[in-house]
Order: sequence, then C-alpha cells, then structure tokens
Amino acid sequence: MTSGYKDGTPEEDYAHSPFIRKQGNIYKPNNKEMDNDSINEKTLQDVHTKEIDLVNRDPKHLNDDVVKVDFEDVIAEPAGTYSFDGVWKASFTTFTVTKYWCYRLLTALVGIPLALVWGIFFAILSFIHIWAVVPCVKSYLIEIHCVSRVYSICVHTFCDPLFEAMGKCFSSVRVTSTKVV
Repeated sequence: MTSGYKDGTPEEDYAHSPFIRKQGNIYKPNNKEMDNDSINEKTLQDVHTKEIDLVNRDPKHLNDDVVKVDFEDVIAEPAGTYSFDGVWKASFTTFTVTKYWCYRLLTALVGIPLALVWGIFFAILSFIHIWAVVPCVKSYLIEIHCVSRVYSICVHTFCDPLFEAMGKCFSSVRVTSTKVV
C-alpha cells in the first residue's frame, strides 16, 4: 500500500483506524465533519462480516503435518505380496470415499455445535486473560518490585562490604600453574 491519509501519514502506521459509519465517528456520533472526511480514511471492516476463502481453508497451514492421511499413508503392499488389482482398486476407492463422506457427515452433525463450544471456550479464555490474568500479573509485578527494593538495600548494606573485604584479602593471592612433562 503506497497511499496514505490526507495528512501524509502512511496507512501502515495506524494499527486501528476509527470505525466510520454514516452518522460520523462512533466515538463522536454528532460529528458531521468526520462524516465528510470518512471518504479519505481507511475504514475498519467488521470481523463478523469478513469474507472467508472457500478454496484455501487452511491458510495458516495448521493441519499440514497432522491430518493429511491418504490411502498410501495407511495401507501399502510390499513388493512380492500384491493382492489382485481389482481388490487394490476397490480398497482404494472404498477407503477414499468412506473417509470423504464420513468426514462430511461428522462435520455436518457435529461441526456447528463444536464451533459453538470452541467459540465459547476461546471467548471465556480471552475474557479470563484480559480481565484476570494480566491484572494479576501486573499486580504481582508491582508488589514484587517493593520486595526487590528491600532485598537490594539489604544486599548493598550487608553483602557488598563483606564481599569487598574478602576481595581485598584475597587480592594478593597469586596462582601459578606449571606443566610437567
């Protein structure tokens, strides 16, 4: 994308642009001036209405190594132990068609309920992460910062002079090694 906004800033610099609707900016609904500028701005497309690719259904290659199972991956006859050609062809056809229609039937019966379950699961997971985990971790980091300051003061007060004195005592020790042949 080489085009930018009217102020000259490239589009890539904006992670999120304001969602524009006919009444103006959703954050300022009565702002009619925003409505006039909406032609020049990049609009954010709603996630629920985005188009899906019906040809490439695994664009991120999640299942490349996992579920690509063909007849040759499951059943193979070594040299010298071949069955009849007709049996081999019928076995191939039976395996392929059964796998195809069984998968389709299972997705038709169980796909939508499982999509609902996984949608709810990831919504709950996102909710817990956003509203519980991150605030707890942040709270812990704030609280542990206080402890770390006290620990640092103790180390600098008690350990630093001790180690400095020990360093001065052992600074005159010289170690030499000789190699005996």
